[in-house]
Amino acid sequence: MRHHLPILPGLLVLLLAGTVSAQGVLVSPGRPIPLPRPIPNPPANASTYKISELKVDARLQDQIARVQVSQSFVNTGNSQMEVQFLFPLPYDGAIDRLTLMVDGKEFPAELLPADKARQKYEEIVRRSKDPALLEWMGHGLFQTSVFPVPAGATRTVTLHYNQLLRKSQGMTDFLFPLRTAGYTAAPVEKLQIRVTIESGLPIRNVYSPTHAITVTRSGPKAANVELTQTNQTPTTDFRLMFDVNPKKVGTSLLSYRPEKDEDGYFVLLTTPQIRDKSSEPLPRTIQFVVDTSGSMTGPKIEQAKQAARFVLNNLREGDLFNIIAYNSEIQLFRPELERFNDKTRTEAIGFVNGLYAGGGTNIHDALTAALGQLQETDRPNYVLFLTDGLPTVGETSEARIAAAVKQANKVRARMLQFGVGYDVNSRLLDRLARDNFGGSEYVRPDEDIETHVSRVYSRIADPVLTDVRLSFEYDKPTDETSPVNRIYPSGTFDLFAGEQLVLVGRYRTPGSAKVVISGEVGEKTESFDFPAKLVRRSKDASNAFVAKLWAMRRIGEIIDQLDLYGKNDELVKELVALSTRHGILTPYTSFLADENVRPTELAESEAFRSNTASAGTRLRSLGESFGRGGVAQRSVKQQLLGRPSNSPAPLDGASAPAAGGQYGVTVRDAEEDKLVVVETVREIGGQALYKRGKILLTPATAEVDPEIDQDGLVVIGKYTNEYFQLVRDNTTAQNQILSALKPDEELLVKWRGQTYWVK
Repeated sequence: MRHHLPILPGLLVLLLAGTVSAQGVLVSPGRPIPLPRPIPNPPANASTYKISELKVDARLQDQIARVQVSQSFVNTGNSQMEVQFLFPLPYDGAIDRLTLMVDGKEFPAELLPADKARQKYEEIVRRSKDPALLEWMGHGLFQTSVFPVPAGATRTVTLHYNQLLRKSQGMTDFLFPLRTAGYTAAPVEKLQIRVTIESGLPIRNVYSPTHAITVTRSGPKAANVELTQTNQTPTTDFRLMFDVNPKKVGTSLLSYRPEKDEDGYFVLLTTPQIRDKSSEPLPRTIQFVVDTSGSMTGPKIEQAKQAARFVLNNLREGDLFNIIAYNSEIQLFRPELERFNDKTRTEAIGFVNGLYAGGGTNIHDALTAALGQLQETDRPNYVLFLTDGLPTVGETSEARIAAAVKQANKVRARMLQFGVGYDVNSRLLDRLARDNFGGSEYVRPDEDIETHVSRVYSRIADPVLTDVRLSFEYDKPTDETSPVNRIYPSGTFDLFAGEQLVLVGRYRTPGSAKVVISGEVGEKTESFDFPAKLVRRSKDASNAFVAKLWAMRRIGEIIDQLDLYGKNDELVKELVALSTRHGILTPYTSFLADENVRPTELAESEAFRSNTASAGTRLRSLGESFGRGGVAQRSVKQQLLGRPSNSPAPLDGASAPAAGGQYGVTVRDAEEDKLVVVETVREIGGQALYKRGKILLTPATAEVDPEIDQDGLVVIGKYTNEYFQLVRDNTTAQNQILSALKPDEELLVKWRGQTYWVK
């Protein structure tokens, strides 16, 4: 029996045949079978396979990518398979030296140009009645000869290719198609991507808009990127972008403007250079304020002490510091700030080792004492504040504590809060963060305190520029008073060596401009400027992620305003509109997953008014200042805001910029403080889709009833000639939507001013 087995860069997809639930497209005479989807408990006699490992190693040297893909898979069926590889080429990148090997033996591959490849894709889609390969129509294709895989056998397939990467708006762009790995009968057991970047110029920004990556730097002209996942089904392609710049601070700006009559979006990436070992870092002041109340008894106090030791062991000569322990009373390591050296470090560790848990929680006096010691404004000041409970001693009013702390902060110290467990006043911690230029991080009961403290402390280890301001200067005069607006994170910020800052915003005026970044270095002010291009209208959706990333930050800002300052009807309306347009579910807009709710953006419609009322009702839960629900809500808010880290960390480890994909979006259940996948909301090709019955629709078609509203509606049957003409007219992003439809699903969408019902 012969089966189709397409391989994409970095993944292997087996197309199998057999029983009703077997998966595949037959290339020899026989019954065509669709591509596999993850299904629970497949029949025992189904032709199946499992992927034991998928490894991708790429070396990016300036604009050239050299890629090796290695994949081991096992035929878990009871009969031999005859398989063929199909390899769609990555987007508009020149490919050469493609070599494919199976267990060390090279197999010949035939290159099909885009027009012939289109015929091949269309033939497979027609015969299998499965749209999975539609998104690759318009791309070239390699196909191999057929080879056998015996029952129970393991085969390791290795693919080598070189690619010329595209460059856009100053950033080199590496795309690695992973999404098709979602067409598999089981999750990928282990996925590992390792990318080495080398350049003749210093590498500045390294950014993935799709995944949470780990970046390490061995020097200014080299960076290593890693991504490891286990037992997961990929729902989005892997995308990596980087730029080079010889300046002390490297900045790149990506803009996206889908509609010329609406404000555009931009993301600005800024990374200072790694400090030369011969140069002196800026001296800092670090205050570590640690809770030693009775509720910290047990593992928590030991973890807190270990976190304090981590901070002490990572201070530098020239730093000032103190340790403030508090319960019912305040206990200071020293009555005033101490200069760090080996002697004071040893003495401070002895002080920490002697701490024990007992008594109440006097937050007010601990923080005002810590801030009262800070006097110098010519150095960056940081307060790391750790607590696991509510204020019970001294001043206990949330509002009065916040006001007193704000007044005591005379030097613009940045406060970084760590809430431990579910009994903290999470609203108080967030208020302290907002008033004092910092952020909050929440440590669940099953998490380690030291891990959170050490991660945040490492990010602020080497400040390069403090109290940084951002401005735009257009090459040509503009009449707009605020041509660039709604920038998040808002306010001033600090830049740290080797740490990437991600800012997002909107722009009203397109054109060439100069981005000016200025800040303090000790007692001096330094400025840097960089060219930027704010596009008049985007040609494609390759930067559509920028709009969603901005929407996430804006939603976080709205929730923060509502949390700290109370109800505001206009903000609630904006929250609902943004959540609906971009498919971003929050604890207050999760009703959009209900199949009985119409996800419309039309503010004058009855459905929108109803949705706004539902959001307003759910927002009352922000009244929970402590407990599991309070922590879960404010943890989601901090992640939407991108705090306390400057990195664009995705929601709870799912794909950035927002959890989502062809199988649903991820949202945190505020009552249970756990992630749930909502299958009725999806995000594909930069478009939010909502499943209502068997129809997938968008906010633009939410008010359309295809059974009644026939005027101007074009009905297209799946896999007909009209269907493939639609595919040929579509963009790649639009075909991604078609390719993700399940066999029983229909699509109601508006493209190019025309409403289509694909059924």
